Amino acid sequence: MKEIFDLVSLKCSKTVTKSYSTSFSTATQMLAPSIRQDIHNIYGFVRFADEIVDSFHDYDKKSLFDRFENDLEYALSDKISLNPILNSFQRTYHKYGIEKHLVESFMSSMRLDLSKSEYLNETEFKEYIYGSADVVGLMCLTVFVKGDRKKYEELKQCAMSLGSAFQKVNFLRDLKADHEDLSRSYFPNTNLDQLDEISKNEIIREIEADFAKGLEGICMLPVEAKFGVYTAYRYYRKLLSKLKKTPSLEIKNARIRVPNYVKASLLARSYVKYRLKLI
Repeated sequence: MKEIFDLVSLKCSKTVTKSYSTSFSTATQMLAPSIRQDIHNIYGFVRFADEIVDSFHDYDKKSLFDRFENDLEYALSDKISLNPILNSFQRTYHKYGIEKHLVESFMSSMRLDLSKSEYLNETEFKEYIYGSADVVGLMCLTVFVKGDRKKYEELKQCAMSLGSAFQKVNFLRDLKADHEDLSRSYFPNTNLDQLDEISKNEIIREIEADFAKGLEGICMLPVEAKFGVYTAYRYYRKLLSKLKKTPSLEIKNARIRVPNYVKASLLARSYVKYRLKLI
């Protein structure tokens, strides 16, 4: 029965979220049940595309990505896919009317990771960030506002800023792996072999500005989404705080993490603020 296949597909997307990111999975659990599964569906899609270009080193990544992109096109046009992750995503895509150009921009940025290793100027960097992060925020925003175009346009810039902040924190945290393992350098005009405190602090100031804009939008989100998104915001703000206190040399040589007990404390404090309507 088709209903059973759809149920299995949805469970697959939820499993992907829980398996790949404990922080994002926890934040997603703070969303209202009415939208929670749809965020799992979006995450499963973007996670699989990212895994192809970042992890499958023993395989022909381009061939795998081409196949995934073709399957995506069929999933969106036919409203079904035998790939359970794409089957789940197409349900959310059609349910809320996610704009096709957001999906296309995301796939274009992921494809760049197959061949492009360095971003030489702000224009290239911003284009990549838009496709790899901002549009993911916009896909999620479409779900959060349940397809309300007026509310979407009102919160669009804030959602993009929050997506940018999350991605840039990831870049700074994963500096060692991206540079040494994948031979990638995302931050323009920055020599990662000679990263110093001045360069690090410039990057952090830019991220803090993105977070400030993103928080404005969080405060205006519908109640079903506000606590979950605020939880993710607090996690990433804490990670940025740790990166800010970490010497640049150490950032280049280690992956900075937020311990689980700190995450639990952040969750508790975020909940108090939410219940007291301080956000």
